[in-house]
Amino acid sequence: MVDKNCESGDSCCCDTGSKRWWKMKQWHKGGGGGGHLYGLGVIGALFYFLPNVTNLQEAFFGIIKSIGWPALLVFKALELLKF
Repeated sequence: MVDKNCESGDSCCCDTGSKRWWKMKQWHKGGGGGGHLYGLGVIGALFYFLPNVTNLQEAFFGIIKSIGWPALLVFKALELLKF
């Protein structure tokens, strides 16, 4: 199926389904490396909060703290740097 909005010289494929895929692919190029760093922060926080857990409630709150801790750390660091 040919899309009427597809101009010659446009870098998209003229099939409507492929055009959506191509534009989505172009939009998601590069970046996104912060997730790995956040994951390492969560794993480190788990090693900090969970070793001395004695019951299920403490384990639950330790996991919740370890998920939120890296975000709080970055917020405080940016606050100190006046960003």
